[in-house]
Amino acid sequence: MTDSQLRQDVIDELEFDPSFDGVHIGVAVDKNVVSLSGHVNSYAEKLAAIAAARRVKGVHAIAESIEVRYPYQNKTADDQIAKRANDILNWDVLVPGNTIDVLVQDGWVTLSGNADWYYQKTAAEDDVRKLSGVRGVTNKIVIKPRVDSSNVKSKIESALKRHAEVEAKAIRVTVQNGNKVVLEGKVDNWDERRAVENAAWSAAGVASVEDRLTIS
Repeated sequence: MTDSQLRQDVIDELEFDPSFDGVHIGVAVDKNVVSLSGHVNSYAEKLAAIAAARRVKGVHAIAESIEVRYPYQNKTADDQIAKRANDILNWDVLVPGNTIDVLVQDGWVTLSGNADWYYQKTAAEDDVRKLSGVRGVTNKIVIKPRVDSSNVKSKIESALKRHAEVEAKAIRVTVQNGNKVVLEGKVDNWDERRAVENAAWSAAGVASVEDRLTIS
């Protein structure tokens, strides 16, 4: 597929998705690497636009510089965003209570603290990124497992073999320092890459995952 055809496919997908307005999003393609620019009305729209580009067959990587521009009348003060973020984190049963700190500066939310599992870290980010006034999220939550990390490599490899959408033979799993997982190899698309990452994070005792996978 040529870069020009891939660019048109991405543009068509951005126009097709009803969850955001892609009229102000620019698209450029160079050797299957897609660059997204322009602006949208919320952080949730920005994430939806990136997800739409990832769905397009042939996209190997994405570089984005999409700016979030809230209408002036809808701008929310930082202290209001911080209060709403704290409230929603406290209400979410997937997020460990009283372990996550929230800092908001000019609409940008920084999350810090500790969590036992990766799904708790992502749940916290999912909670705040859809709040009105949020321009972006930096997730600095550290995974500190409180469970046994033995046999991590074999557990992940077994999980990959169970996944129908993953070609396990093409994936190499290495474990460093007992709890850091390194993933290498090739996958066919973004969905397969995400499935491999999720399998690695789901193994008990994993504290970090380094993704070196490439999309073929």
